Amino acid sequence: MDKRNLAIDIFRGLTVALMVCVNDFWAIHNVPHFLEHFAVMEDGMGLSDIIYPMFLFAMGMSVPLALERRFQKGLSFESTLRHILSRTLALLLMGSFIVNSESGIAWNKGVFWLLMVIGFFLVWNNYPEGFRYKKALRILGAVILTGIAIAFRSPDGGLFRASWWGILGQIGWMYLFAAFAYILCRNRWWILAVLWVVFCLVNISVAPMRDGTELLGGNFVADFSDALHLGNGHSIIMALGGVLCVMADRKLKKCRLVIGLAVAVALALMGAFTHKWWITSKGLGTLPWCLYVSAISVALYTVLRTLEKHGLTGWAKPINPAGKATLTVYMLPYFFYCFWIFFSLTIPEWMSGWVGVAKCAMFSALCIATAWGLGKLGIKLKI
Repeated sequence: MDKRNLAIDIFRGLTVALMVCVNDFWAIHNVPHFLEHFAVMEDGMGLSDIIYPMFLFAMGMSVPLALERRFQKGLSFESTLRHILSRTLALLLMGSFIVNSESGIAWNKGVFWLLMVIGFFLVWNNYPEGFRYKKALRILGAVILTGIAIAFRSPDGGLFRASWWGILGQIGWMYLFAAFAYILCRNRWWILAVLWVVFCLVNISVAPMRDGTELLGGNFVADFSDALHLGNGHSIIMALGGVLCVMADRKLKKCRLVIGLAVAVALALMGAFTHKWWITSKGLGTLPWCLYVSAISVALYTVLRTLEKHGLTGWAKPINPAGKATLTVYMLPYFFYCFWIFFSLTIPEWMSGWVGVAKCAMFSALCIATAWGLGKLGIKLKI
């Protein structure tokens, strides 16, 4: 458990690099359809539809390793609970600021994003031990964030509020659930496997079928799941899948590649079977979509773990910052978009198709390189 799992770092780095890239598609024209999000009722999925759930899978894989590392250090159960809750709260707060800004703001969005990013880094920077100004800078960051939250006004005069928690907030809720599930079960993996199956059943009971009906729509199960911010269970299926994947990986000593790929094939076949009754849709969070993405995730992790075993991971060095300074990379686009707004930049017509996709890829590389440079200066978001 002491040795860092490089396969998870690479997996997470790839997903974050792709996430920044596809999130930048708004700035270009004529993106190839298979790279975009498919429409809610469109049966299928593009590259953009698999990136976020794969990140949830990676988050799930990190949970057992991170929590066991705390227990190995002798940290108490109570301190671990506080750690889980503080991380969840940080993600919920960050998600709320981003969602409010993206839903519309009466004053300059660029100013809001700039102050937001500065506030985030002041509060949650990974300050070195003994840094004398740490407390003062965190207080300053909290004041900045409180100030822009109070000053926030939507175009119709509405105040800062939590309409939904956004991607980061959803990650926070899934992290909370997965972490609590793990520390309550730990080595009893079969309980987590049963829980994964239960949420698959929840999903098919409330997700719309091909004919538009729901098996058990508007029932207690759906209401209870919504109250826990789990929706139809698709996100927790991905997060728990990651937890189970790394727990199984820790048990395997031989035949990791064969077993991992066999599990991926089994998940894909399960997806194909359920596809008879439910379409593949990220927008609806259907079970075929969950199973197909889980199959891709397990296969990718299995291959990366095999490459790690044989020392064939040097090719991934350029994306190391995305795997180890994930939150920094994710936040940097908001910083760069400030200047897009400040200088009223427009999208040229030639920035379309594969030329535009290349531009988005370079933007992702810029964010990763910037995170690397900031890390050298001791600036890195860590919650």
